Amino acid sequence: MDTSLDRSFGPWASTGRITSTVNARYQHILDKATPLVGLRWCLWVLVFFLYGVRVWYLRGFYIVTYGLGIFNLNLVIGFLSPQLDPETEGPALPTKGDQEFKPFVRRLPEFKFWLASIKAFCTAFCLTFFSVFDVPVFWPILLVYWLPLFFVS
Repeated sequence: MDTSLDRSFGPWASTGRITSTVNARYQHILDKATPLVGLRWCLWVLVFFLYGVRVWYLRGFYIVTYGLGIFNLNLVIGFLSPQLDPETEGPALPTKGDQEFKPFVRRLPEFKFWLASIKAFCTAFCLTFFSVFDVPVFWPILLVYWLPLFFVS
């Protein structure tokens, strides 16, 4: 009796094919969206607006919004930070004529920043459909906690 795992047979074979098809289509959409910077950020503004309207309409989910704000702040810091620390590893100046000097390489590229932010907003939007995440909290305190994080970072 052969006990090797053959992916072409068995109850999970169709699931694997469906998953790979969905992943391929998702990657195709991302590949087509990569050069469309303006359209991508318009989509981000739309998702941001829809999430804001939903939270404002429900008058809740402030903890989810606080977590979303901290996550997006972390993304902005990664986007604005250099990949190499200029004080310790700093970019070296070219010593030969054929070398290229790249003074600033981002730690988080713009596309990955956009994609992570969109995923975070969509996840937070989905969390607003479950009342377990609507923890009662006095939202001005969260804002007072978030503002120093923003200005110090």
